Amino acid sequence: MGRDFSFDDCGRAFTCLPAEEPGAAAEALVCNLDSLLGTMTHRLCVGSPPGVWVCSTDMLLTVPSTPGINWDGFQGVRVIEVPGSPAYARNHGVYLTNEQGLVRDIIYKGTEAQIQQCAGPDGTVPLVCGIVFFSSDAAEQLLATHVIPPLDACTYMGLDSGAPPIQLSLFFDIVLCMAGGMTEEGFVKSGGDVSVRSARSVLWTALRGFPLSVACIPNASYDYMTSSASDHIHSLTHLPSSAGHLHFCKTAHSHVDQPCLLEDGSSVTNCLLEGAVQLAAGSVIQHCHLQGPLVIGPGCLLSGLDVGSSAALRGCPLRDVVLQGHHVRLRDLPCRVFTLTGRLDDWQSPVEKATYLNMPWAEFFQRTGVREGDLWDAETPRRSRCLLSARLFPVLHAREALGLQDVLWLLGLAMVPTEQLARWRTAWRMSWQELLPCLDTEAELGARQALFFLQGQHKVRRVLLGRQDSSLLPLARSAVHEGYHKAMLDTLDEVASMAGDAGIAARALACIAEVLGCMAQGEGGLRSGPAANREWASAFGRLESGDIAGGVQELAAERQKWMSRPALLVRAARHYEGAEQILVRQAVMSSCQFITVEQVELPPLGHWVQAVCPARLDLSGGWSDTPPITYEHGGAVVDVAVLVDGCRPVGARVRRIAQPELRLVTLSGTPQGKVVTDLVCGELEHLQDYCQPHAPGALLKAAFICTQIVQFPSQTPLHDQLMENFGGGFEVHTWSKLPHGSGLGTSSILAGAVMASLYRAAGKAASTESLIHAVLHLEQRLTTGGGWQDQVGGLIPGIKIGRSKAQLPLRVEVEQISVPDGFTQTLNDHLLLVYTGKTRLARNLLQDVVRNWYARLPSIVQNADALVSNAEECAQALRQGDLMLLGRCLECYWQQKKCMAPGCEPLAVGRMMDALRPHAHGQCLAGAGGGGFLYILTKAPRQKEALQQILANTEGLGNFSIHSIEVDTGGFSVEVLGCDTKDSAHPGGDRAV
Repeated sequence: MGRDFSFDDCGRAFTCLPAEEPGAAAEALVCNLDSLLGTMTHRLCVGSPPGVWVCSTDMLLTVPSTPGINWDGFQGVRVIEVPGSPAYARNHGVYLTNEQGLVRDIIYKGTEAQIQQCAGPDGTVPLVCGIVFFSSDAAEQLLATHVIPPLDACTYMGLDSGAPPIQLSLFFDIVLCMAGGMTEEGFVKSGGDVSVRSARSVLWTALRGFPLSVACIPNASYDYMTSSASDHIHSLTHLPSSAGHLHFCKTAHSHVDQPCLLEDGSSVTNCLLEGAVQLAAGSVIQHCHLQGPLVIGPGCLLSGLDVGSSAALRGCPLRDVVLQGHHVRLRDLPCRVFTLTGRLDDWQSPVEKATYLNMPWAEFFQRTGVREGDLWDAETPRRSRCLLSARLFPVLHAREALGLQDVLWLLGLAMVPTEQLARWRTAWRMSWQELLPCLDTEAELGARQALFFLQGQHKVRRVLLGRQDSSLLPLARSAVHEGYHKAMLDTLDEVASMAGDAGIAARALACIAEVLGCMAQGEGGLRSGPAANREWASAFGRLESGDIAGGVQELAAERQKWMSRPALLVRAARHYEGAEQILVRQAVMSSCQFITVEQVELPPLGHWVQAVCPARLDLSGGWSDTPPITYEHGGAVVDVAVLVDGCRPVGARVRRIAQPELRLVTLSGTPQGKVVTDLVCGELEHLQDYCQPHAPGALLKAAFICTQIVQFPSQTPLHDQLMENFGGGFEVHTWSKLPHGSGLGTSSILAGAVMASLYRAAGKAASTESLIHAVLHLEQRLTTGGGWQDQVGGLIPGIKIGRSKAQLPLRVEVEQISVPDGFTQTLNDHLLLVYTGKTRLARNLLQDVVRNWYARLPSIVQNADALVSNAEECAQALRQGDLMLLGRCLECYWQQKKCMAPGCEPLAVGRMMDALRPHAHGQCLAGAGGGGFLYILTKAPRQKEALQQILANTEGLGNFSIHSIEVDTGGFSVEVLGCDTKDSAHPGGDRAV
């Protein structure tokens, strides 16, 4: 049957395997050709010299590990063999080799004695597996023969010259002539007709001089794709669990409503199985859309059946049968034709010796009423009457539409199938031999693709609604590439609308942004950027108000106007990310329920309330505290509160003043520093830019709103609110000794200090746990979208691990880590802080990390797991007082940060770390990286001067400085100070306190 294959209309090369390729950039069905290309590229060809590899596509080949073929001194041609059993070799080719590993002969379907002669010490024999490597010399020599008659007749050159075509075998004509045991006479004479003998003579002259060696691949396995259904079913149900880049699985690229009904040892590829579809072990379903209830017994292969076939299958006990739907083109007429055969049937055995549907033909005729004359013309010779030539399969009927039932009745299940027999007889029927040339491969591939994306839509729903960590990005890329993006977008809209959960809806919107990004195909500008175009404002407003379904609907309507060119697509993608951030904020704001505030005595007018806080070092686990990662995956961060150069660098003070206004003052460096900004908010509208992080005083404005000292928005003017509730306004001073972008958690810790002092100045008090959640809430309102580790690090003293579970509402729980006696001092002696001279630019860093998380890139999901487990190991190192283990955790953490946010290690910082590495147990950039402070755990204690010297002698570092740090075991406190007389007497006077 040549290259045609009875069990796949697209041939052996494009037979689909029950496999997925988890690391692939785009999601697609895995064909045998894909598997072979992967095996050749990543395994067999590695390290080979220049030359030409030839690989047959009529086998299933598995090479589990890099074989490491030895190419030292190689010349000529090399064949690849895999070990097999003598029993398997009876129907295949084996190599006979000498002790030097050179091939003496190729034995095909040999006797037991011949096969045994080839066996190795372990009893296995070297099977011919369809792979040959020609060195460049040998390939050149072989190529030169294509112009020499009669070998030119193997190519179009000879055919165009009018020569009769010659068909040669790669192994038994080309490779065999180089086998050591061959003689010229024996080789040429066994060639059949004159033209083949002449061709063999040319090959002998051209190639005989090249040595033919063999390379054994010990753990490989090889299955020739025969015309036996039993073999094919066995191949598809007994594949390895994984081979290289492929992951073989029971259900590949399929949606199955009730997977528990698929027995182990069955296989489903590119299918949509709705309802109860039961599949027995040893059965295969490919490219089918079926609706249960259905029962498929053992030994079956079903392929190409559409949803309309389900009714005919119901109640039909299938066992040991091959049932296929085919796309056939008769001239210009497309048809669907169904074929039915038995698992044990042989296609080419004569009727007298053969079976149809696993029963002797005579029994089949008796059971169904079909006669031999129905299947073969009277003039067809007896020896040619076989299953291959039997006109069994209805193609067209003059009056009625044909379907699956028109072949299923051949199973002979009905007692008197007269109606079906009459209908079958009056239909135009074809044999498999006649159908083969009419198979419409293009239509078949199109139907497989449509089914692939239909099950893909189900996958989208399953992954998002089931909160699974599978990446949908490869599927999105495929959908865009193949023109199925509309179906993908519609499904994502539907999931976002129906989820009823801000977290799921946010991920669905992020996936829409990804599809739009794919559609732009790398053009149209950067994905990260602004998302406040007025056209989207109405949809955003709906989402802000909690109407997710309405918001998603409006977003989809607006999206239609932005689909025409890459620049618009990228801008639409940005706005979808903006919409997703609104929903993330709503999800995180669920943590408000963990904020409890109690009433305390209101401090007198003019009395300052002050909070001064340490900085924080994140020792492990950062990024796992960032929404949405923290509530979708769960997070753990080890933090330590630290004094920098002996002092707490961040602080805020608040007092009530007589004027009903808000005065917001930023000081440089210390409570006594110069005034950097001085804002007065006398109207509510002055607060409306609180959600724009770069607006002056945005953090302080957000703090007034989040502590509910000011109600915003409100019908009551600010003046009235302040007089009614507090008898006047408030003045706030903030300072930080740390540079912007330090990586030491400054802004979140400052937010905590401001909120703590605001609460107290307003006659309220919040616990530290409440403050942690209050800062989380504030940062969502501020739209900076940070995590919780900074405020945990700065508001809770000493060394601790914060944790959050993979659930909403988001709750942070903190455990103090108790360290051995004296270990805190050891840390103080071994920790140093280096300011790298680079300001951290984190503007797009967070956006990129969240985008990659929502895409569930496998590397990011694994990294999130690793961050949490490293944090737990780091906590253990601290409990044990193990500096070296702690150093390893820091080094590991830095690699994890670089995986999460590529590009967070500037060149100068890399140089700095290289210079310090010999002197450090571990080092890491604080926070998200990209600049700011580097912290080092030194091998020797008190190394400040030594490191200063090393860095001074290192080129290209820029403006660095070294600072001492020590663990702050006291923690921050809120104090009510006295009244500053000068300022209270003249509230409008000098505010630089």
